[in-house]
Amino acid sequence: MHLIQMDSVQRWMEDLRLMAECECMCILQSKPISVDGDGLNELVITPQENLQDSLQALLKRAWTITTELSNIFYNLEKNRWQQIHSTAVRVNCHIMSLINEYNSYTRSISTEIQQFEKILIEKCTDLTTITESCLHDEDEATIASMKAEVVETLTSFSQSFSQMVELALTYEIQGLVRQLDSATNIYNIETAVSNLNGLTQEGAHLCHIIAKEGGVAVLFKLCRQDAPSYLHIHALRALSSICGVEEGINELEKVDGVLCLADLLTNETNSEATRAEAAAVVSQITSPHLTFTQHLSSFLENMEDIVTALINLCKDTSSSEVFLLASAALANITFFDSMACEILLQLNATKILIEACHDPQRVDTPYSKDQVVTILANMAVLDQCASEMIQENGVELLLEFLHEKTSPGISAEGAALERVLQKSAVTLARLSREPNITHIATSLNCIPRLIELCRSPSERNNSDSVLVACLAALRRLAASCPQSFEDSDYQQLIKPRLVDSFLLCSNMEESFV
Repeated sequence: MHLIQMDSVQRWMEDLRLMAECECMCILQSKPISVDGDGLNELVITPQENLQDSLQALLKRAWTITTELSNIFYNLEKNRWQQIHSTAVRVNCHIMSLINEYNSYTRSISTEIQQFEKILIEKCTDLTTITESCLHDEDEATIASMKAEVVETLTSFSQSFSQMVELALTYEIQGLVRQLDSATNIYNIETAVSNLNGLTQEGAHLCHIIAKEGGVAVLFKLCRQDAPSYLHIHALRALSSICGVEEGINELEKVDGVLCLADLLTNETNSEATRAEAAAVVSQITSPHLTFTQHLSSFLENMEDIVTALINLCKDTSSSEVFLLASAALANITFFDSMACEILLQLNATKILIEACHDPQRVDTPYSKDQVVTILANMAVLDQCASEMIQENGVELLLEFLHEKTSPGISAEGAALERVLQKSAVTLARLSREPNITHIATSLNCIPRLIELCRSPSERNNSDSVLVACLAALRRLAASCPQSFEDSDYQQLIKPRLVDSFLLCSNMEESFV
C-alpha cells in the first residue's frame, strides 16, 4: 500500500534509479564504478536518515527482487532464455545492492545474516551461469535438464532470500523495541515511537514481527507513563495497526492492555486527541471482521467503563473525526456483546446519537452516519428502545437516512451510503414490532420511500443488501397496516416469498420515459 499511495512521479524516478543502476552494472559486468571501493555506495537508493527509512528501502529492494523472480518464472514457461538471462543478471545486481545497502546502515551484521548473504551470492552466480549456457545450447534434452536446474535454483534462492529479509527485519525491529524500552531522553523516545508507528503502516507482516518482538508491551508501557500527550497518541496509533493481527491481540491480553485503554478513556485529564486514539484501538480490537478478537475476556470486565467513556466522548466532542472514532468503537462493541446495548440505553445514548446527527460539526459524512445507524440497529432489538426512539424523534432520523443520495464518483462514500440505507431499513423493521412505531412510520410516508428503494436500482446504488432490508421492512409494516399499500405493490412486494420479490426487483429495468 505504501508503494501504491506514493506519488506517481516519485515512484517513476525511484524505479528508474533501480533499472538504470542494473543496466550500468550489466554493462560493466558487475564491476564497481570506482576503483577505490566507494562506487558500490552509489547503489544505495536514497540517503537513509533513520531506521524507518532504512527498513523501507530494504522492503522496496526486496519487492523489486521478488518481482524480478516472478518474471523469471513467467519467462521460463515461455522458454525465453534471453529474457531469463538478462533478468538473472539484474537480480544479481539487486542482491549485491541490497547487501551493500543493508551493511551500510547496520552497525553489526549477525553471523546468520552473513551466511544468508553468502548463499544468495552463490545462488545468483549459479543462476547467471546456467541461464547463460542455455543461450548457446539448442539441444532439447539439455535445455529441459537446464530448465529443471533453474527451477531448483530459483526455489532454493527464493527460500533463502525470504529468510534473510525476515531475519534482517526482525533483527532491526528488535533493536528498535529495545531502544524504546530503555530510552529516557524524550527525543530518543519520540524517534523510536515514530519509527515503530511508520513501520506498522507497511503492512500486516511487519505488524506480526513487531508484536512477536515485544512491541505491544513497550508501547503500552509508554501509554502508562506520565509522558507528553503526543507520545501517547503516536503509541496508540501504532497499537491500533498492530492489533489488526492476531499476535497483537494476544500480546495485548498478556499485558492487560484493555485495562490501560479503559484508564486512558475514563481519565478526563487526558487530551481529547489521546482519548480518540484510545477509541481507535478499542474499535480495532472489537472489530466484527476479525475472528480472533472474540475471546477478549478482559474486555467484558471493563466494558461498562469503556462504553460510558465513549458515549461521553460522542456527546462532548465538537470534532467530526473524534466522533467518528468514538462511534465506530461503540458500533463494534454492540456486535461484540449484547450487554453493551443495555448499557447504552441506560446512558441515554439514543438521545445523544440522534442529537449528534443534527450537528454538522460532528456528523458530516456517510461514515459517521453508518456508525450511528449501526448502533441504533443493534439497540433496536431491545423492547425499551422503541419508546426512546419515539421520544427522540428517531423514526424521523431513519427516514432522513433513507433519503440519503450517493455522491457520483466516490466509491467509498457510495459503499458507506449503502450501509446507511440498509441499516436504516433494518432498524425500522426491528422497531416495527411496536404499533406506535408503525403508525409514526406510516404517517411520515416511510412506505413510499421503501417501495421506491425496492423498485429503483439507482436509488439504492444497485445494492442487493439494501433491497433485501427494504423488502423486510415493508413486510413488517404490512403486517400492521396492509391498507397503506396499493394492490400492485402488495402483490409484488409483500404477498410472494421474499426470494421471489427480490428476484423481481433485482431484475427490474428502470424507465427513463
